[in-house]
Amino acid sequence: MSTFANWLEGARPRTWPAAVSPVLAASGVAWHYDAFDLTLALLCLLVAFALQVGVNFANDYSDGIRGTDADRVGPMRLVGSGAASPQTVKLAAFACFGVAALAGLAIVALSGHWWLLAVGVACILAAWYYTGGKRPYGYAGLGELFVFIFFGLVAVLGTVYVMLDRVPWAAVWVACAIGFLACAILVANNLRDLHGDIKAGKKTLATRLGDGGTRWFYIALLFAAVIAVVLAGTASNMRAAMPGLLFVVVVLPAMRRVREGATGKDLIAVLKATGIAELVCAIGLFVGYLVAA
Repeated sequence: MSTFANWLEGARPRTWPAAVSPVLAASGVAWHYDAFDLTLALLCLLVAFALQVGVNFANDYSDGIRGTDADRVGPMRLVGSGAASPQTVKLAAFACFGVAALAGLAIVALSGHWWLLAVGVACILAAWYYTGGKRPYGYAGLGELFVFIFFGLVAVLGTVYVMLDRVPWAAVWVACAIGFLACAILVANNLRDLHGDIKAGKKTLATRLGDGGTRWFYIALLFAAVIAVVLAGTASNMRAAMPGLLFVVVVLPAMRRVREGATGKDLIAVLKATGIAELVCAIGLFVGYLVAA
């Protein structure tokens, strides 16, 4: 049990922001339009958290059996370190996907939008095939695109839709902001693991862009998130959206480290700061829309 607790602790910079931020930001938008539903929000949070933990287990399993975790800078991996058997980690991933599926069924039953079952299936397949299967898309440089889609657009817009029964433009821009920051977390992670991934033959977007290109991409994602928050304000209430920009204060030191060429373990702090920045953005949006309402 302590091994799994240590693993979860190491995964926290990615897990908590990616799970909590979309639902929190979406709840703020739903509140702004007088449609917030606590039960649906909690179920959406359970889906997001179970999928995020599940994809972490799935990545641990798939990377471990491929041997791509042999030279790793970041937190421990269960399979790669030999702390747990591949079968145990695989079962843990499927158990998380099962929890997400059950919570998703409850959302569908309460909201009446049965077509969302197809979205749920797509989410689980995307979580598994990120590094799983014969042709994982995470090894083809498509990880950031899928993170933007599923932990940005789908997570935020899906949460708003089940409460509001429609998707206003403010929700679209909020989803983009959260998606860009979620992508920045992954970019920081892959920049940290760049040299190990090159050795292992893992074709992430970072290995394709190279060191310099990845650093500029990380900075571009942060600027894109700023623009998206501003556009969310223009589409709804500027004073309500502006607290979301507080994430800039948190992420500025991380941006400076990336620009100055931090590598390896020095990027762990960047990864953590970017995760906190995503959460701060979501909290700012939620509180801003709450106060404005």
